[in-house]
Amino acid sequence: MKFREIIRVSLNSLRANMLRSLLTMLGIIIGVAAVIAIVAIGKGSTATITSQINSMGNNLLMIYPYAPYDGSSPLSFEQPKGISLKDIQALEQQKSVADVAPSAMTSADITWSRNKVSGQIEATSQAFVHVKKLSLASGRSFTHYEVDKRLNVVVLGSDAARNIFGPDTSKAVGETIMIKQLPFKVVGLLANSNSNFNNSSQQVYIPITTGMERLGNMSIQQVDASATTEENINQARDEIRQTLRVRHELKPSDGDDFQITTQTEILETVTGVDKVMNMLLIGVAAIALGVGGVGIMNIMLVSVTERTREIGIRKAIGAQRSDIMLQFLAEAVFLSLMGGLVGVMAGLGGAKLLEKFAHMPIVYSMEPVLYSFLCCMGVGVLFGVYPARKASKLRPIDALRYE
Repeated sequence: MKFREIIRVSLNSLRANMLRSLLTMLGIIIGVAAVIAIVAIGKGSTATITSQINSMGNNLLMIYPYAPYDGSSPLSFEQPKGISLKDIQALEQQKSVADVAPSAMTSADITWSRNKVSGQIEATSQAFVHVKKLSLASGRSFTHYEVDKRLNVVVLGSDAARNIFGPDTSKAVGETIMIKQLPFKVVGLLANSNSNFNNSSQQVYIPITTGMERLGNMSIQQVDASATTEENINQARDEIRQTLRVRHELKPSDGDDFQITTQTEILETVTGVDKVMNMLLIGVAAIALGVGGVGIMNIMLVSVTERTREIGIRKAIGAQRSDIMLQFLAEAVFLSLMGGLVGVMAGLGGAKLLEKFAHMPIVYSMEPVLYSFLCCMGVGVLFGVYPARKASKLRPIDALRYE
């Protein structure tokens, strides 16, 4: 029996039971569509996060005022020693450290004219614009002199400025706003930022010294530091670590009471999460395709029973066992591949709808599509072999007697 004839007969058989064929493919369709859509969303999210991390520069170090937890000892609820302004001054003196921007956060009511809003106040140094890779839309950042003298000056993020002054922020620079009933002069406005890591558009920046002295109980929660060059980042990390250990009077046997994280480590974490998600997706796909394969095997066994007399007639007029086996195997593979094709289209369409209406970042790739088709072909062969063998082994005389 020619291969073209096998394909024609198989397609005619599937077309004769269209509804049953569609229901059989449903498990394959759902599994493939889910994998295609989720992979596209996952890759899009990973690409967005990676892009935002890279936009902050490859020479950034983040220092946190609490000891790292390695899981080998009980969690400690003791108050961490923290990082002081004198620690910041010591870090600024290190050769491999270009800029240091401490961060102390608090919420406060902000008043201008008759408008009163709640804002996120971040007390930091004059270097925060350079360290966080921010840009100014108008005005300037505060100066080292203003930080040293604890002056009441403020730089507003773009969204914060609109919340305070309304849509027109062109004349905001030079205005005086009230933060916790204290007057602050607006010296600069930041340009819009699309990064989710620094959240600069929502922030209200004031000098670290002013915040810690005049806005109540504020402590440094994070320190961002930039190395002089990307090549010096490890040297800068060592200098920061050694400086803080000396200033915190830690013994050689004592562990660090702070953490230092680099951009590379964050990217490695994101990559690790992406790999775990891919493994989970592979598991989901395997389960879905397995369920779909069982459905195909079940329907093919039913088809063998329904077409027993047909098989007997074909064998009686000269059809070989291989012809019968290839026909039923081709039907199983076609079912699986058509289910995969519909699943791919449904997955790509679903991902496109999420991108348009839910504004999710989407990245398409050929890998999941190719793997889906290969898996579908494998499922068709794997779950179609047994029904095909059963059909090919029927004796013509027994098949013709079947009622």
